[in-house]
Formats: sequence, structure tokens, C-alpha cells
Amino acid sequence: MLGEMGVALQRTLRAATSSRGIGLHSGQPVAMTLRPAAPDSGIVFHRRDAGAAIRADWRNTRESALSTVLSNGEGIAIGTIEHLMAALAGCAIDNVIVELDGPEVPIMDGSAAPFLQLIARAGTVAQDAARRAVKILKPVTVAADGSTAALLPEHGFSMSFEIDFDNPLINRQDIAVTFDPGTFEAELAPARTFGLLDDWPRLKAAGLARGGSLDNAVVVSGNRVLNDGGLRFADEFVRHKLLDAYGDLYLAGGPIIGHFRGVRSSHALNRRLLLALFADTDAWCRTTIAESGGRNVAPVPEGMRVPRA
Repeated sequence: MLGEMGVALQRTLRAATSSRGIGLHSGQPVAMTLRPAAPDSGIVFHRRDAGAAIRADWRNTRESALSTVLSNGEGIAIGTIEHLMAALAGCAIDNVIVELDGPEVPIMDGSAAPFLQLIARAGTVAQDAARRAVKILKPVTVAADGSTAALLPEHGFSMSFEIDFDNPLINRQDIAVTFDPGTFEAELAPARTFGLLDDWPRLKAAGLARGGSLDNAVVVSGNRVLNDGGLRFADEFVRHKLLDAYGDLYLAGGPIIGHFRGVRSSHALNRRLLLALFADTDAWCRTTIAESGGRNVAPVPEGMRVPRA
């Protein structure tokens, strides 16, 4: 096994696992099944209702402000993939088939925690193929309307994020996270998506948030949280934004070795960041990951030869 040589191995699920829920924006009920997949096959979404398969890759995304959307370019789309993608990244799952019978991943409780539970129920297994990451070699930054998103060189992987809302409860929040074993599950996965009560009529008039409720989103009215039980973290809002970005970045085709910095960044800006990164061939390289005993990533030392499986 490659793992015996100190090289991290790709992982998939040990068994299939299923769940049902509702789409946040479509409002449609949807059934989802996660299935094991072969090495090097990546994360592939299958819409059973439309007979289409779309790989979770930055090249297959389309512009969308309030969620991350995959498209096959022929009118078939799969929306709100970011929380599931974050869970798969947090569990170091490289290869999986995601079967859906509708146009959107179920929102569950608005966080990534239910997806972690599904993955834990299925179990994971190592595969005899080396895990590879995208290493950031020089800074890449995109900006729009006072918001920025950047990837910077760094050993390992870390993220920071700043939000600034014209709301007395949310206001300005900033967070920085270095990813070590257990970081995602404890610090980010439980953070739920959120919205302002005043925005709901506008969103629904635009055909969005049709499935939104207090069961799957934190709703803020003035300086009050309307959900029973309040917040899971005092800064749950910025933690969820970081969770979203973590899922978006996994569309790079593997984990990233570097630092992500977002300032009021959106799904659309995160997408533009990946487009800018891969457009500059001097800004990145693919590298094999050394086994560290956890899920944080580090490149294999230069000169180490890694045999192919």
C-alpha cells in the first residue's frame, strides 16, 4: 500500500448511505444517496430524475450568488452543493457518487453536521491511490464591490474570513482557523446558514429560499434570533461563511495547501477565485500529500518518488 510509504491515500465510503430532505431554494423534496466510488473518479453528482452526471469541479460551476451550482452546460443543474462538499472535504473523502432525484442537495438543518453523520454511518475506507492536493505558489486575489477573496502560499491549510452586515446582531465578525484533525467537525460543521427576516419576501419573489424555515436556517430580525435555542456559536454567522468557502474550495479537485482569506466573499466570488487561480499556471501545482496521521495536508518532500497504484 502507498500508505506504508508515508503517502496519504485517497478515501471513499465503505457503504452506501441515504437521506431525505428539502431543497432550500427549490422547496422541492429530494432523496439523496451517497455511494462508494473508484479511485481517481472524484465526486460525481448523478441526477436520477434527469439522467445526468456532473463532476464536482470548478469548470462545471455556473455563476450564482446565494449557493454553489453545478451545470452540465445542457440545461441540467444541481444546486446548493456547498455544505455537502464541505463535509466531504472535512472527512477527506476524495471519491463518491452523490445520487439525487431532484435539482438540489437537501438543506438538512442548514449546516454540514447532518452530512458528517451520514458519512460516519457509512464509514470510510482507504484506497490504494495517492491523494493529491493543489499547492498555492503565489498570491491570487479577486475583488468585486468591496469584497475580496484570496489564496496565499502557506505550509498546510488555513482559512480566515471577515463579514460586515448592516445589522446590530451580526455586525462585523472575523475568524481564523488552522485545519488540524477535528477542526472542521468541532468548529465549523454545526454552523447554520442564516438570513435576515426582512430579506425573505424579496428572496421568495425572486424564486429563492422557497424551502427556507426556522428548521434549516438561522433567521435574524433586528437584534433578535428567532430560532428556538438561539445560536450554536456566538459568531455562528462568520463560521458558516467559512464553511461555505471550505466547500467551494473543494471544487479545486482536492484539498488546498495554502491560506484562504475572504472579506465579505460570496459563492460567486469564491468561484471567480478558482477561475483566476487555474488561469495562472505559475500560481499553483499539484502535489502528493504526506500522511500526517490526521486530515490536515502537507506536500511530500521534494525529490520523493511516489509509485503509481
